[in-house]
Amino acid sequence: MKLMIVEDSDELRRMITSSIGDVVEEFVECRNSAEALATYKANTPDMVLMDLRTRQIDGFEATKQIKTAFPEAMVIMVSQWDSPALRRAAQLAGAEAYVNRDDLQRLGDMIQSGGPKS
Repeated sequence: MKLMIVEDSDELRRMITSSIGDVVEEFVECRNSAEALATYKANTPDMVLMDLRTRQIDGFEATKQIKTAFPEAMVIMVSQWDSPALRRAAQLAGAEAYVNRDDLQRLGDMIQSGGPKS
């Protein structure tokens, strides 16, 4: 599986890759969501982990851009914040799931199984 991580923090990208590296064959890293669409197009990953808050544009807008251009894209929003409103906004943006950053075990399980299950 090729996984694209959109996260502006080098430390958090390292934390994610070390936590789920055993279930991912290849990582593509993107430091900001403004570059997410171009990075997706160039790499066609199997799944995208999208940070909610990144510089320039937020993860909701970047998710919308990716899903508009690539409706088959699988995007999981990842954030330190959690609320019903944020989960709903992620769903409206086209994300398949919204995962709290503290729940990396759930994230690893989702990736290993090929994505969120409805």
